[in-house]
Amino acid sequence: MHSFVYPNRFDTIIVGVGGMGSATAYHLARRGQRVLGLEQFNIPHDQGSSHGETRIIRLPYYEDSSYVMLLLRAYELWREIQRTSGQHLLHLCGSVDAGPADSWVFKGALQSAMEYELPHEVLTGKELKERFPGYNLPQDSLALFQPEGGFLTPERAILAYVFAAQALGAEIHGQEPVLRWEALGQGEGVRIHTTRAVYEADSLVITAGAWNDQQLRFLNGLAVPERQALAWFQPLKPALYQPESFPVFNLLVDEGRFYGFPVYGIPGFKIGLYHHFNETGPADAIDKGVYWEDEEALRACTAKYFPDAAGPTMTLKACMFTNAPDGHFIIDLHPQYPQVAYASACTGHGYKFASVIGEIMADLAQHRRSRHNIEPFTANRFHGRYDFGVGGELSNVTQYARREQAHPTRGRDNRRPGSMTSLERPRRGMRTVNRASAKQPSRVSHHDYAQFERGIHNRSDQPAGPSEQRAREQEWRARSFW
Repeated sequence: MHSFVYPNRFDTIIVGVGGMGSATAYHLARRGQRVLGLEQFNIPHDQGSSHGETRIIRLPYYEDSSYVMLLLRAYELWREIQRTSGQHLLHLCGSVDAGPADSWVFKGALQSAMEYELPHEVLTGKELKERFPGYNLPQDSLALFQPEGGFLTPERAILAYVFAAQALGAEIHGQEPVLRWEALGQGEGVRIHTTRAVYEADSLVITAGAWNDQQLRFLNGLAVPERQALAWFQPLKPALYQPESFPVFNLLVDEGRFYGFPVYGIPGFKIGLYHHFNETGPADAIDKGVYWEDEEALRACTAKYFPDAAGPTMTLKACMFTNAPDGHFIIDLHPQYPQVAYASACTGHGYKFASVIGEIMADLAQHRRSRHNIEPFTANRFHGRYDFGVGGELSNVTQYARREQAHPTRGRDNRRPGSMTSLERPRRGMRTVNRASAKQPSRVSHHDYAQFERGIHNRSDQPAGPSEQRAREQEWRARSFW
């Protein structure tokens, strides 16, 4: 086995060259810093949280309006890297945040839109269907439509940042796992041991996503990897689910909180469910397989609320979230070694911020502080120093977490089913289709899916009524997470 020898002293070393690490490398290289980026997988790769062809970006932030200022800067920086790379990375098709009128998703989005005077429209479920026929939401739903929402292309964006950083002199290595790091005496830097070499640098940035807690042990329990599943279904009416006719969405319904995209990049309408089956664990132990149960949980929502998208399955993929206890980001300096900075636990809503978090991490690496206000995102909030976290008051996700702890809501069991069925095996109860006589793809009825849900999930004998179901707010899947 041969080891390559590289000049081993840098201004900054970055561990993890995904969405945030690649942006950090670019911002530091642009400032004339000597940068080394280390990635344990390929660049880009599909093992973590920065893949899947598309990632939502939206301005009226229902999680907490305090994110909006960072988002405005993120948009500026996405457009900047587009110009630098010549790549189309930011696609604006509008965004929809929808749910019951009293839900945190709709009310939080409306609050952000009004507070920052963002252009927006409030539509009923009926009005939304008239405007965008691909939607079929309950008539009592309210939706906030914001025209500047859309999606990013994560793999292309990572490559754009990597190429731009390399053009400015950065050194980027794939397939080079970090074994350990150590702080040098007197705060004079760090030493990094990898499977290929040993390096030193003045500062270290750790943006390793679900693997952050392997490099920063104090994040155990604060940055928790979680399995997610995504599905792409071929629309029965493709014209309804193109970027020009279908906005990205965040949707809170009785079945959970879903997010989705128009057809782009690969065939299929894309949909996911936040905190899918609440499967958490070490990053390397998370199941990367996909199963019939994953498909059916996502298809049930699609058939009910986007029926013209519920055609044949095109793609199923697994990915990971990395969750903080309060659902917000963790961005901070190491508690003992200020030459080490990290960004972690973006809780399933962080990729859209990668451009600006790259700028923040570059600030921390160089100056130990940032031009952006990141105080609400520091780890101090988990140690009693700050009571209220993001925004200076209880945020939507934190308020929900506390309500759920005090008054658990009823509903179906959101845990991973006891037995997951491989896609290589025929699905039990599968219908036989006579292809010779079938003129168009057959649809599974809502009754069929209700039967499936009653069979595979342990519903209460006395299910919650509509008002109690709506009180779930973020949804039952978050219960064990919070």
